[in-house]
Amino acid sequence: MRWFLSLLSGVLFGAGLALSGMMNPARVRGFLDIFGDWDPTLAFVMGGAVIVMAIAWAIQRRITSPATDAKFHLPGTRDLDPRLIGGSALFGIGWGLAGLCPGPAIASLATSLVPAAIFVAAMLAGMLLFRLTEQREGF
Repeated sequence: MRWFLSLLSGVLFGAGLALSGMMNPARVRGFLDIFGDWDPTLAFVMGGAVIVMAIAWAIQRRITSPATDAKFHLPGTRDLDPRLIGGSALFGIGWGLAGLCPGPAIASLATSLVPAAIFVAAMLAGMLLFRLTEQREGF
């Protein structure tokens, strides 16, 4: 049952990305082009996501455990530190240059294999590089 709900969630997320146009790098770059031909579509997608997430958090507070696990595994809060700020900046720069972030990139493997595969390969290489340096530096 758990694998089925995970698969269903992934398919629903991918369908939402496709339907909203967020798998299209030109749409993302259009949103970031505030002094040119600005495309506000991404703002509406983000606003919709915030509303859905606010409802989900409100429901989660009233539930003692999720349907497929004994307890919720929620992230804790963290202070702003140089790693968080640097990682956020690096993510934003990559997102602006490529027009993709991890979720849409993986979903794009189904529609535009070669460009998405190049992005996903670079993303995985960056994750591996981080893991290697994190172990060495003791972050």
